[in-house]
Amino acid sequence: MIRKRSITLHGHRTSFSVEDAFLDELKTLAARRGLSFAGLIAEIDEARPLDSNLSSALRLFVLKELKQSQAETSAET
Repeated sequence: MIRKRSITLHGHRTSFSVEDAFLDELKTLAARRGLSFAGLIAEIDEARPLDSNLSSALRLFVLKELKQSQAETSAET
């Protein structure tokens, strides 16, 4: 299910919509990096192209991280 979430980034309220699976993975990635959930979202927001929306940037970030993790696992075997 897609859920709309609100968050404060750089002192401004904004919202994003992602599926529960993406939200769960973002929380896991934040914990692995020793960041708060909001901290990770802020990093992704700062790095995204100006012409992309936050929801898409979050999904693409999760995809990139999972592909990188899979490549690292494959290289180890």
